[in-house]
Amino acid sequence: MINVTDSSLLLRNDVKKLGNILGEILVHHGGISLFNKVEEIREKTKNLRKNYDENLYESLKEEINSVQPPVRQQVIRAFSIYFHLINIAEQNHRIRRRRQYQLQDEGAVQPVSIESAVAALKEDKFSEEVIQQVLNDLSIELIITAHPTEATKRTVLETQKRISMILQQFDNPLLTQKQRADLDESLFNEVTALWQTDELRQRKPSVLDEVKNGLYYFDHTLFEVLPEVHQELENQLKDYYPNSDYKVPNFLHFGSWIGGDRDGNPNVTPEITWETLKLQRRLVIKKYKAAVVELMKRFSQSTTRVSISEDLIESVEKDEKKYMDEDEKWQVKNEIYRRKFAVILKRLRNVGKSDYGYKASEELLHDLKFIKESAEKHQPAHNKLKTIRKLIRQVELFGFHLATLDIRNHSGEHETAITEVLKAVNITEDYSALNEEDKVSILERVLNEPRPLLLIEEDYSPETQEVLKTFQMIKKAHTEFGRRSIEVYLVSMTQSASDLLEVLVLAKEAGIYRLHADGKVESYLHVAPLLETIDDLVAGPKIMKTLFEMDVYRNHIHERGNHQEIMLGYSDGSKDGGTLTANWKLFKAQEEIHNMAKQFNIRLKFFHGRGGSLGRGGGPLNRSILSQPAETLGDGVKITEQGEVLSSRYLLEDIAYRNLEQAASALLESSAKASKSSLEGNIRDKAWEEAMEEISKHSLKKYQSLVFGDRDFLTYFTQATPLKELAELNIGSRPMSRKGSQRFEDLRAIPWVFAWTQSRQMIPAWYAAGTGLHAFVTKREDNLQLLQNMYKNWPFFQSTINNLQMALLKADLPTAKEYIHLVEDGEIADRIFNDISDEYNRTREVLLKITGHQQLLDHAPSIQESVDRRNPYVDPLNFLQVDLIQKMRDAEDQDEELLTEVLLTISGVAAGLVNTG
Repeated sequence: MINVTDSSLLLRNDVKKLGNILGEILVHHGGISLFNKVEEIREKTKNLRKNYDENLYESLKEEINSVQPPVRQQVIRAFSIYFHLINIAEQNHRIRRRRQYQLQDEGAVQPVSIESAVAALKEDKFSEEVIQQVLNDLSIELIITAHPTEATKRTVLETQKRISMILQQFDNPLLTQKQRADLDESLFNEVTALWQTDELRQRKPSVLDEVKNGLYYFDHTLFEVLPEVHQELENQLKDYYPNSDYKVPNFLHFGSWIGGDRDGNPNVTPEITWETLKLQRRLVIKKYKAAVVELMKRFSQSTTRVSISEDLIESVEKDEKKYMDEDEKWQVKNEIYRRKFAVILKRLRNVGKSDYGYKASEELLHDLKFIKESAEKHQPAHNKLKTIRKLIRQVELFGFHLATLDIRNHSGEHETAITEVLKAVNITEDYSALNEEDKVSILERVLNEPRPLLLIEEDYSPETQEVLKTFQMIKKAHTEFGRRSIEVYLVSMTQSASDLLEVLVLAKEAGIYRLHADGKVESYLHVAPLLETIDDLVAGPKIMKTLFEMDVYRNHIHERGNHQEIMLGYSDGSKDGGTLTANWKLFKAQEEIHNMAKQFNIRLKFFHGRGGSLGRGGGPLNRSILSQPAETLGDGVKITEQGEVLSSRYLLEDIAYRNLEQAASALLESSAKASKSSLEGNIRDKAWEEAMEEISKHSLKKYQSLVFGDRDFLTYFTQATPLKELAELNIGSRPMSRKGSQRFEDLRAIPWVFAWTQSRQMIPAWYAAGTGLHAFVTKREDNLQLLQNMYKNWPFFQSTINNLQMALLKADLPTAKEYIHLVEDGEIADRIFNDISDEYNRTREVLLKITGHQQLLDHAPSIQESVDRRNPYVDPLNFLQVDLIQKMRDAEDQDEELLTEVLLTISGVAAGLVNTG
């Protein structure tokens, strides 16, 4: 086994090496006085963390607050950049640990790996039929979003990636002294570049900027990593079941919201979505062309050495006549494969440009499989041609669209458009004023009528025209990019069945949904509700049952393969009812909707709208999967990948692979166990669910008594956090609130969580959980033992408790107390902060009882060590942030230098705490 002590020592050495380089840079750019100032603050914060002393605390605050410009900005940047370096070192250490497992003697299997999952299948003696069925049902879809929680610029990310690549090379035991010296020099230069780069954006990114940022990950990691994960599963199945021939489907896909999510973002127009699809196709065609060029180098076989399929030879001659000019043809006549690849290249270059280009990715697949089948006839049966098989898998995964683009809009936008359309054709004067029953009746009638409703576009308001153009764009995209380019239309704030029927009517008017005169139905778009608030989650089963009982909706579902997608919003549910209640209501909604849908023989895919932060459902991807109701996983799982998780999970190829491997492993093993449990009728103990229901009620009451019941709470929130200042940080194209409103209901969950995290209170991630758990534990003597049993044996509860521990560990009330000085009314500040402190202590106490730990996260010492490593360096940024915000709010006019410094502290704290928004 790996020696944990030795492994941690390597990490500490990396951190020390990077810290020493940063120290040299501080001396060079700011002189010894800057270096001494940073060191003095660092030593005091470290000592304060070890042994709290009131005098030392006041001395530290005085020391920090006495720093004046321009040194102050350099001090802020020193601590911020140190966090970027720690993040790099920790990611490099994850890569190192994986390689250490791979280098160990045979028999050592890395936990939560594809091999460990296949080994578990073997140990549990699943039949071949069950394993193949589990494989057939396996489906993970990860959706990247442009939510504004990624505070790091792409230029900075690229520098960080280069630093990581250099660090990895230091582990090579065969390095010469000269090579090591060269690496030292390169590392110093890259860290210097990081210091000399402006980490703040000078303007807000446009939607297309965000699109390009998302495409970066496809270009640099995902295009290569996705087929490798599939290949690893094939390899492990072959190793553990050498006499079986399992077929591994394309179970792992990436999609995107960037350029398609128009909920509350007026910058996302049909034209922008169209441009997004073009950019995605351009990138994937570029990747295919590069892969084909590499294959041409390898497939040099000549008909003078091997026999080649006559069908392939005929197809080459036919294609050359049809597509190639004489000077474009491969000139060596006997190299048939290269001649075919030359045709493929010509057709790829013309995709979307002329009739020479492929019309669909299926045509490209046909050509590649033609070559593979011919070439493999002359290979030993056990020796597959992996390079061309990899490209085939990539084309199957990415098509000509790269990533399926989800379209999302608010239900109110659709209702307004439908109201105007129905009024124009004299169906009803004011559709929006009708009750739900009458709305459904009218929408059913319209959907059962083959004739269109629309007049010419100019007869409608600009807002309605925009909605109509979106659906027309989807129809056009299906023709140009293929139907996989846009498959799902998400309806934000779904509160009733009519919200989905309205979208179906709009799809009908664009020709995406069609009812023919003979009664035949065509439907080329999934319509998915987004259940966000606590009330919506509770109402979810009833909403879907109403739809499933309607013939018109069942006809639509039938055309979509009896498949319904349902999105669950973690952010707004948590903001509405607290993290514990939200997570439980999400679990229950899945369970109830799944059971109800089974009665209609409808398969459900739940789409988990998780954020990067704990307060928005964040956490490791594999734990997110395991925490769902096991019976729902067989129909696939879909999860958003938001904000800073994109860089932390997908910037480096090895980290991306490990992250996706963990997700695949978790889903494979849990799906297999769920299939076994369902046959045995044993998935969960009913007493566990009853316990969660009771805990949730107490927690909800406590949460809402503060957030909605205390009339001064909003004042406290807006003043005791850097909420106002966050608006100035150019990290996203979308506004911070819907409709530009100041109401709490319209504030987006992202700034809500981000602001609380910055102030180290982090209440969206834990507040009110302690009250719920404590009330249950003290009700009966054996309730604690029940919760301890749930923690050991129920993945949902274990994940919930571990996320609460993580939140408490990252929260820091002594530091958070500094922020209450920003609240103008001292009575409000003290009262609410004291309540938060009491709840924190209550939550910590009950968590330790449930887990049996002495300290939070005792089961995860590497995470404890990481938080301990960071805290002394986050503290100075928090102290500076409070002081600077106070100065800025007191100033009569906006001071640009002060604002820059505040924004630098925000960026630094985000880097220090990692999953922040």
